[in-house]
Amino acid sequence: MAIAAMHAAATGMKALDTKLNVVANNLANINTTGFKRSRTNFEDVMYQIRREPGIRDFNDRPIPHGIEVGLGVDVSGTQLMFDTGPVDPTTRKLDVAIEGEGFFQVRTLYNGQEIIAYTRDGNLVRNANGDLVLSNSEGSILEPAINIPESAAEDSITIANNGMVSVRQQGNSQLTQVGQIELARFVNPEGLLSIGKNLFVETDASGTPVTANPMQDGMGNLRQGSLEGSNVEPVRELVDLIFTQRGFELNSQSIKSADEALRVVTNLRQ
Repeated sequence: MAIAAMHAAATGMKALDTKLNVVANNLANINTTGFKRSRTNFEDVMYQIRREPGIRDFNDRPIPHGIEVGLGVDVSGTQLMFDTGPVDPTTRKLDVAIEGEGFFQVRTLYNGQEIIAYTRDGNLVRNANGDLVLSNSEGSILEPAINIPESAAEDSITIANNGMVSVRQQGNSQLTQVGQIELARFVNPEGLLSIGKNLFVETDASGTPVTANPMQDGMGNLRQGSLEGSNVEPVRELVDLIFTQRGFELNSQSIKSADEALRVVTNLRQ
């Protein structure tokens, strides 16, 4: 029994260590634009049945009887939580927030291959070629590509709620459309795989993306001059952090108690 208790407590410490890392990562990204927090899910592991002989019914027939003893806990997985973060105004023309459902699409490199990734981070900049890209370390290019003429000042760029991008070039009072931002959505966004740099990729669990312009086919609308903040709630994460630490300490104490009990039993047998 003592050995089983030590094993169960050890699995608890291992699982809670994983949860501690997840909570710490959430708190570390509290100011990351478009960040989506993760939640740790647990599952109990197999049970061991200990039979107790000698129990009989009223007709003096043996009754199979056993005690189910759990053998611990395991992490079943981490789950992305796609609650919408707060939308904060920045007044910068190339900052864009999605209000509602949808992801920006970008071309990026992953494991040496160019792929389409998805993000809620709308912090855009112009690269050396004039293409709109994410301001992350990869400079992931917006898909479909939108090129801003070199003669157009950033203050002259207009991004409408429906994703239409227009500019006013020097010497021209009329707006000229230069591109259309397209969004993607998924049947199960929680099945997306996070690859870092505020990017996600599709998986079998997420399903294939459905693409459309903002404000069409269930997509949200865009808000220029704003960014969606992280959906991490500091108070909830700190409470979760304290709860996790207490659970880790309790499991550690369980191992010590089981070890002491095992020593007593060993001494009695000698």
